[in-house]
Amino acid sequence: MRRAGTSFLGSGRLLRIELRRNAMLWLLPVAAVLFWYNGYRNLMALPSMWNLRAMALQNRLLLDLIIPVTGAAAWMGSREGRRDITDLLEATARPRWSRQLATWAATTAWAEAGCLSCIAVIYVMTARQAPWGGPLWWPAAVSAAGVPALTAIGFAAGAWFPGRFVTPLVTVVAFFGLAFGTQAASGDHSYWQISPLTAGAVGIGAAPGVATFYPYLPDLSIAQVMFAVGVTAAVLGALGLSAAGNGRRLRGLAAVITVTGLGAAGTSVALAGTGRLDPHGMIVIPALHDAASGQPVSFAPRCSRTVIPVCVHPAYSAFLPAVTAAMGAELTELAGLPGAPARISQVPVAYQLGPDRSVNVSGGGQGASSFALPDMLPGLFGTTSAEFAGQLAQNLGVQLMGDVILGGSGGAAGSSPSPAQLAVIGGSVRFPASVEDRDLAPLFGRLLPSPGSPASLAARRFAELTPAAKHDWLAHHLAALRAGRISLAQLP
Repeated sequence: MRRAGTSFLGSGRLLRIELRRNAMLWLLPVAAVLFWYNGYRNLMALPSMWNLRAMALQNRLLLDLIIPVTGAAAWMGSREGRRDITDLLEATARPRWSRQLATWAATTAWAEAGCLSCIAVIYVMTARQAPWGGPLWWPAAVSAAGVPALTAIGFAAGAWFPGRFVTPLVTVVAFFGLAFGTQAASGDHSYWQISPLTAGAVGIGAAPGVATFYPYLPDLSIAQVMFAVGVTAAVLGALGLSAAGNGRRLRGLAAVITVTGLGAAGTSVALAGTGRLDPHGMIVIPALHDAASGQPVSFAPRCSRTVIPVCVHPAYSAFLPAVTAAMGAELTELAGLPGAPARISQVPVAYQLGPDRSVNVSGGGQGASSFALPDMLPGLFGTTSAEFAGQLAQNLGVQLMGDVILGGSGGAAGSSPSPAQLAVIGGSVRFPASVEDRDLAPLFGRLLPSPGSPASLAARRFAELTPAAKHDWLAHHLAALRAGRISLAQLP
C-alpha cells in the first residue's frame, strides 16, 4: 500500500511538472486565433439554431486545432530523443512508458482545455441567441474525443522518429489526412463516415431541416467516439510495446490495450459502414439505433398575425417576418376564397438518396395548407435575404397559388392548366429581381406562363392590380376560372 501511494504521488508530481513545462500551453493562443479566424466567425454568421451551429462546430473544430495540437504532441514526444537523454533516463526507477504517458497526459489536458473552451464559447453564445431548443452534446463529444487521438498520434510519431523535422511532417500529414479523408465518403453505407469531421449524413451535414422536427440521432456520433477512443488506446498501447525498459507485466498490459483499441476502432468502422440515410437527414446505424429516438419532437408553433396565419417551427421564428413579407400580398388575395387554407403550417423536409448517390430534398406532404422552408436560409453559405425571398416565391408562392387556382391539383394531374389559369398564377406571385427566367424554367407551362406568350402578357396586366382588387375578382370568378371558362381577354 505504501509503495502504491508513493507511486501515485510521484506520478502526480511528474504530471504537475509536465503541465508547467508543456509546449501545448504556449500554443493555446495560436489555437485560439486559428479557431477565431476559421471557426468562430463562420459559426456566428450562421442562423442561431442549435442544430446548425453544433454540427458545423464538429465540422470545423478539430481541423482548426489539429496543427497546434499535433505539433505540440510530436514535439513533446520527441523530446528525449532530440536531447539524447533516453539512456540517461533509463537509469531512473520509472519506466519509459510511464514517463511518456505523463507527458502525453499533460499535452492532452491542455489541448482538451482549449477544445472545451471553444465549445463553451459557441454554446454560450448560441444559448443567448437561439429562440428554441437546447445544446446538442453528441457533436461536442465527438470533437472532445478526437483531441486525445490527435495527441496520441503526434506524440507516438515524435517518440518513434525523434528529430526536428518530424513535428512539421506529422502535422502536415495529419492535417491533410483528416481534411481530405472526409472527401472519400459518398452517400450512406460508407466506412469513411467514421471521420470525426463528419457531422450527419454526407451531402447534407449541418442543414436547418436536420434535428429540428425530429431529435438528433447519436448513432454515428457513438461510432465516431468509439473510433477515437480505440485509436487513442491502440497508439498508446503500441507506444508501450515499443518502449525499452518496460517489464513483462507492462508489455503485457500494453499488448492488451493495443488489441482492445484496435478492436474498438475496427468495430466502429464496420458499424459506420452499415449506416443508412433516414428521411430526416440523419444516419441510422441498426446496431446502435434506438427506435424511440425516431419520434417527432413536440413544439408550439410560432404564427403570424396575417389574414391567413403562417405558422413555423419555433426554431425558424426569426425567419417568420421574412416569410410573411414575401407572401403578404398572396395571403391577402386568397383569404376567404373557396379552397384557400385557413392556416398555413410548416412541415419538415424529406431527404432521399438518389441513384447517383446525391441527396434529394423535398417537402413531404405539401399542399395549400402546408409548406417546407428551403434549406438555404439567410446567412447560410452566403445566402442573402433577396435569394431567400426568391426561393419562397418559387416554392411556397407558386405552390400556394397553384393549389387554390387549380382546385388542389397543383398542375400535377389531369389536363394542363388553361392560359387564363397560368396568367392568374403568374400575375399573383411576386418574384424578386434576383429571380431570372432560367430559375423558373421548370414551371413554365405547368404553373407559370412561358415568357413572351399571350398568357405572360395577361399575367403582367393582372399583376398591376392591388391585392384587394385581385381578391374581389377571384371571389366572383374563381369557380369559372377553375372550370376553364375564363379566357385571357376576360382577365382584368
